[in-house]
Amino acid sequence: MFTIYPAIDLLDGKCVRLLQGDYDKSTVYGDSPVEMARTFFEQGAEWLHVVDLDGAKAGCPVNSEIIGRIAAEVPIHVEVGGGIRSMKTIEEYLNRGIKRVILGSSAISNPDFVRLALSRYPDSIAIGLDVKNGKVAVQGWLEVSDTRPAELAKQLIRAGARRFIYTDISRDGALKGANIGEAERLAEEIGTPVVVSGGVSTIDEIVLMAKKASKGLSGAIIGKALYTDQLNVRDILKAVSLIAG
Repeated sequence: MFTIYPAIDLLDGKCVRLLQGDYDKSTVYGDSPVEMARTFFEQGAEWLHVVDLDGAKAGCPVNSEIIGRIAAEVPIHVEVGGGIRSMKTIEEYLNRGIKRVILGSSAISNPDFVRLALSRYPDSIAIGLDVKNGKVAVQGWLEVSDTRPAELAKQLIRAGARRFIYTDISRDGALKGANIGEAERLAEEIGTPVVVSGGVSTIDEIVLMAKKASKGLSGAIIGKALYTDQLNVRDILKAVSLIAG
């Protein structure tokens, strides 16, 4: 099954999109994240991808109240990333109805925490592999490590990781198309499904990804193209259902 994840990025409590992960290049697309989530749900989305950008930079949740409201008020499955660096934060999110949390920077900075989280909640955790120039970026994309995404993924699979999100930072928010080839190579190398993020901008590339579901591409996260009306969730789901059907 190929899953579509509309994205909501939160900065100062508002829906924004960054260009290539640059906090100084943000565009506000809505003052009400809850209403944005409701719109995506009404268009047929079953999942929502939420990132606490303030939290990613601060190293702890900043927009958790808004995220909790989305989970409470909109009947949609929510996955959340950004600033999740402790078991307490994971448990608070899960207790508030969040279906899945995304761990990124901590996979490198605090591997013991990530292994513990995977051992306790393997079905409720996704690993975000945010990649720049072939290496994993950390600290809200502000720094780049020396670690290859496949190398990190294999270590985490041994610890129980089952879900990965591949983001090409150079394409994120740029509407230049997703890096499907690298995501597919990663899925093949690690033998585990990968969700594609960063630059998704056309129905054709989403259909191409959906056709590669058997090769390990399990979904797509779509952000800016939805906010600029290049795409809408209803049309995407219709196109993907024709492949599955």
